[in-house]
Amino acid sequence: MCESVAPQMGSPIENERTWINVSVYPLVLGTRNEKKRLELEQLLSPYGFELRTLDECERSVEVEETGQSFAENAALKASQQARATGNWVLGEDSGLAVDALDGAPGIRSARFAGDAATDEENNDRLLEALRGVPTERRGAMYVCHLSLANPGGEIRLSAEATCRGRIGAERRGAHGFGYDPLFIIPEYHRTFGELGPVVKSALSHRSRAMRIFLPRILALRDEWTTATDGDG
Repeated sequence: MCESVAPQMGSPIENERTWINVSVYPLVLGTRNEKKRLELEQLLSPYGFELRTLDECERSVEVEETGQSFAENAALKASQQARATGNWVLGEDSGLAVDALDGAPGIRSARFAGDAATDEENNDRLLEALRGVPTERRGAMYVCHLSLANPGGEIRLSAEATCRGRIGAERRGAHGFGYDPLFIIPEYHRTFGELGPVVKSALSHRSRAMRIFLPRILALRDEWTTATDGDG
């Protein structure tokens, strides 16, 4: 169930440093990716946002990612799911752009090895594409674009950020998802797969985009009215 519900006042939310009393603001993520939800929840829940994925919304729809950029696809996810569910929706589109591949896999990062590809298959495809490419030419960046739509489907906020690194010659580490076991942070000489969630939450493209996004979404909380989506 993903009913449109009014914000609840005075709920205790635990911040890393202190306890604060804030309202609870329902926010649907335009994804079914539970790992993305967990990453964003760490950043948003201390400010009262109650995150749900599309799997918790009976009236969610399948959005065809026809955009030619991360920004266009994030906006499509946010606006179409907001109109379908009657909720505020945060659309996110992210991926990997590799210098030696002219920015590929880019917006096709999740489907680099095929429409139903697994992370393992995508990583294999990337390693094959970079076979023989020397370390100095294996530069890459993660990109994340966030778009927020109100229940009527209007895009109210957008933000984009990147994280630079390079692609290793082999997988290292078991943390994260996507290309994390291959994505080396030069300052640490380790992959996101090795560094784990605490370091990733400080350095990643997603957390950087959210730091841009956060003060803007906090300023919108007074508008957090909801419509009835008919789920209950």
